[in-house]
Amino acid sequence: QVQLVESGGGLVQAGGSLTLSCAVPEGVSDIRDMGWYHQAPGKLRELVATTTYIGTTNYGDRVEGRFTVSRDNAKKTVSLQMNSLKPDDTGVYYCMVDAFSHIGWSLVWGRGIQVTVSS
Repeated sequence: QVQLVESGGGLVQAGGSLTLSCAVPEGVSDIRDMGWYHQAPGKLRELVATTTYIGTTNYGDRVEGRFTVSRDNAKKTVSLQMNSLKPDDTGVYYCMVDAFSHIGWSLVWGRGIQVTVSS
């Protein structure tokens, strides 16, 4: 089973910045969409940002203008630059990749990484 590797979370003060990264391991031969989702405590998982293979991006309303998603197709990585962080941004961030492996196309999720924004 493909396992994504997320990094970069942590504790930051409101107004600060963090960068999350996600790497796709060997075994994935092709990738379509990549992106990030956020789940606040007690709430449903919501879209943060996605990017297609050619770099077209889509952002959730709550983060547009503050967060930037980017990808490196050669390195099979996707990053999320988060600026002007707010306490509402606190939660677990999940990397998502639409990947082709030995089992065909599937949506693969990371285990999640905690981001805490203090006021």
